[in-house]
Amino acid sequence: MSFDMIRTLQTSINPYLEKKMLITLSMGFVSGVPLLLTITLLQAWLTDEGVSKSTIGLFALVGLPYSLKFIWAPLFDHFTVSALGRRRGWLLITQILLIISIIILGMGNPSMNPFNVAVLATLVAFSSASQDIVIDAYRRESLIDEEQTIGASAYVLGYRIGALAAGAGGLILADYMSYQMVYAIMSIIMIYGVFITLIAEEPKKYYEPSNFISAIYNPFVEFFNRYVSINIASDRLMNLNIRSKISRRNIMSNTLLIPVLILLFILLYKIGDTMAHSLSTNFYLDIGFSKSEIGTIVKFFGLFATLVGAFIGGLVSLKIGLFRSLMIFGIFQAIATLGFSVLAYVGDSLYLLMLVISLENLAAGMGYTAYLAFIANMTNKRFTATQFALMTALMSLPRTLFSGMSGYLVEMLDWELYFIFCSVIAFPALIILIKLRRSLKI
Repeated sequence: MSFDMIRTLQTSINPYLEKKMLITLSMGFVSGVPLLLTITLLQAWLTDEGVSKSTIGLFALVGLPYSLKFIWAPLFDHFTVSALGRRRGWLLITQILLIISIIILGMGNPSMNPFNVAVLATLVAFSSASQDIVIDAYRRESLIDEEQTIGASAYVLGYRIGALAAGAGGLILADYMSYQMVYAIMSIIMIYGVFITLIAEEPKKYYEPSNFISAIYNPFVEFFNRYVSINIASDRLMNLNIRSKISRRNIMSNTLLIPVLILLFILLYKIGDTMAHSLSTNFYLDIGFSKSEIGTIVKFFGLFATLVGAFIGGLVSLKIGLFRSLMIFGIFQAIATLGFSVLAYVGDSLYLLMLVISLENLAAGMGYTAYLAFIANMTNKRFTATQFALMTALMSLPRTLFSGMSGYLVEMLDWELYFIFCSVIAFPALIILIKLRRSLKI
């Protein structure tokens, strides 16, 4: 019995040990490091330097490049800048820019000139967002459709490890050395990304825009026109008279409805747990937990559960398919979010906190893996960088826009009802997914 279990586990792990999956995991790692350098570590540095809370709050704006990256993504689809190829060439440039900008940011002085530090942090965020564009495009083009789920799982695993190295690791190092040294060490870690870029294989080029205007225009046209031929073909199979005005009108409405529903699904699928997370630290403190309890339990149990969730999410999605995975994980996310309501009712129970954190992060890791795989499948390999950047930028909107309303909702509803609300608003995305099932091959 134990031998069968070991063999099953080995079979499950084997896909992650292939070279292209190890490269995907490594790219996830170097993608996760820079984000925390401009959020967690930078906030700690600003606090230690005595920068005011209002100024620290404004530093959240340095993350705007992550939400706006679709604007310059066509550059990476159109231009080839190195003999390494279109994707690896741009990866090398963005990674070198990242290393330099991280070093320069570490040489700043927040207490003397916070504006300069903000500009340098924005440069790090811009370089990081640019690297993310190319990494997403590389992953989509280097993996076949059937490998996208495992690829998303490997990427999330690497990303979380990178975030841990920069966030928790950076804070620990900052207790023993200057922030300048910490940022220098993080820049050295990013050299690993350069090594991975050099040993990776350039993916096949599926399309090259004839000019820069077409690189901007065609990805959006293709996305919204993608289902025209599909609907027309199905109508012909059903012997419908597509020459009639009514049929044409129905075809156009259907073909426009599908991409709109896809974008709405991407916008709404993670909105519930995103809003639940937005005030989580304030919630834990409000119901009586200490900072040390929050730091120890949330970081340890949360990270471990997320890693397990990403791993299991990839395997389950591969086994049962993307549609069923998104449905099951979406329902699981909603149920796990309700755990916060139970915690709000019970109060400061450490054991319940461990359980709620573990379940919520497990669900989040599973859902995020299937979510990324869905986005990958919705992109056309001819326009990977631009379409992927657009969809992931849309994915980040709830974090930057809707989460801003969380405080007002808590004041109106109280914590218990607020988390129930966060759970309920997850279901419109699942209704949209059901409507999309017939049109999408997932």
